[in-house]
Amino acid sequence: MPRIFTFLFLITFCISENLLAQDSEDKKPNILFIAIDDLRSELGHYGNTQIQTPNLDQLAASAVSFTNHFVQVPTCGASRAAMLTGMRPRRTAELSNLIMQNEFSGRAENEIPETFIHHLRRNGYHTVGIGKISHSADGYVYEYEEEVSTKRELPYSWDELLFDAGKWETGWNAFFAYADGENRQSMNKQVKPYEAGEVDDLGYPDGLTTQLALGKLRELKDQDKPFFLGVGLFKPHLPFTSPKKYWDLYNENTIPIAANPNKPQHVSESSLLPSGEFNQYALGDEHPDLETVASEAYAKKIKHAYYAAASYSDAQVGLILDELKALDLEKNTIVIVWGDHGWHLGEQQIWGKHTLFENALNSALIIKIPGKEEKARLENSIVESVDIYPTLIELAGIESPYDLDGESLVPLIEQVATPINQTAYGYFKRGITVRNDRYRLTRYFRNQEPIIELYDHENDPLETINVAAQNPDIVQNLMPLLEKGNTGLYENQNSDH
Repeated sequence: MPRIFTFLFLITFCISENLLAQDSEDKKPNILFIAIDDLRSELGHYGNTQIQTPNLDQLAASAVSFTNHFVQVPTCGASRAAMLTGMRPRRTAELSNLIMQNEFSGRAENEIPETFIHHLRRNGYHTVGIGKISHSADGYVYEYEEEVSTKRELPYSWDELLFDAGKWETGWNAFFAYADGENRQSMNKQVKPYEAGEVDDLGYPDGLTTQLALGKLRELKDQDKPFFLGVGLFKPHLPFTSPKKYWDLYNENTIPIAANPNKPQHVSESSLLPSGEFNQYALGDEHPDLETVASEAYAKKIKHAYYAAASYSDAQVGLILDELKALDLEKNTIVIVWGDHGWHLGEQQIWGKHTLFENALNSALIIKIPGKEEKARLENSIVESVDIYPTLIELAGIESPYDLDGESLVPLIEQVATPINQTAYGYFKRGITVRNDRYRLTRYFRNQEPIIELYDHENDPLETINVAAQNPDIVQNLMPLLEKGNTGLYENQNSDH
């Protein structure tokens, strides 16, 4: 009898072990998605920069960082809409910050999910949003100076939608927050575009968002469903505000100004930006625009402020990743850090993001797949924000709900295939741009000449000279590629479509 019991025990044990292993293999991965507003593709581990992002650098040590990641639209709401739907813009309304507020929030639920988060939710994921994932600062639809509403910007994507506005009381007040509890609206824009607050990390809204995320991770650890946790950090969006300790990381005198601080040659000013978003902070020391170049001292100060704000967000990312590890969740959690677009820090004589130049379209993207050993790989292939949707659903083992414009990055991450057609499309200012491994070709649908711009990134990576007129054959060869990205947004040069 003892031998029989021993034999049965061993059989039962082996079956249990196999079932556990199978269950572990079948369980869908959790997803931690961190969106960081205005985060350029300039991080410490990219090299050749003074910016200090040690926590993102540590994440990158076991992940893939995409140095040539490009957003579809260089403005917050439209960029996020393209990323969340996996689709490039097809109508001018889709270039607006308010596309999700105007159309997503009032749409009835149907077979086509509103976002990949909605699709994950339909396929067994518990979805939680904290902070700015869509365009609204807290996920609800209301104007800057209105009370918070109960109308969600994405009505079907979230099981839970959380935000702590603290002393600022509303999400939009928190988005433009200063350390004393005031905000850009309450001060009628009579504020500086920067601040070194004598506060700790909880003295600004991103610190409160991070604390919510830490608490939610502890709750999610004990549930049966896989989770999607989206965390949206505000900084380094304007105003460039952060605790003084992050300013103290830098010596302002040694921060270099933009290597290309003047307007590019052979372009219309219609392609550029008067930096109105930046200059609406009325107490700025200077108001640089297309007529006035910022002084070297002020350019250094603003870059210092941006770097400090980015370092503050980096610290919040570090807290979240540390908690993920402490809870033993990192072994089955995909981590994505995404910047919703770039930002000109004086490049092309611009302080802002609303252009079709490299600085506005290129942003940070880091992807870590659990269980895959990486050694700080910098991936230089051309990729787009619309690629995130198919990448995540492939990793989650979920079928695509419709034909997406993006392509999964999984083969590239796993180094089993390299994209054949490395192209990225951008849309704004009545223009379309396409970037491949050497050139950026841009066509504008307007009357102001020139309407064609060509930048040779092999010889001019800073996009200082439009060489379209000198290279008609290259333009002709690239134009069919650009037209592939014309999704019907513009029908002809003078169209108001």
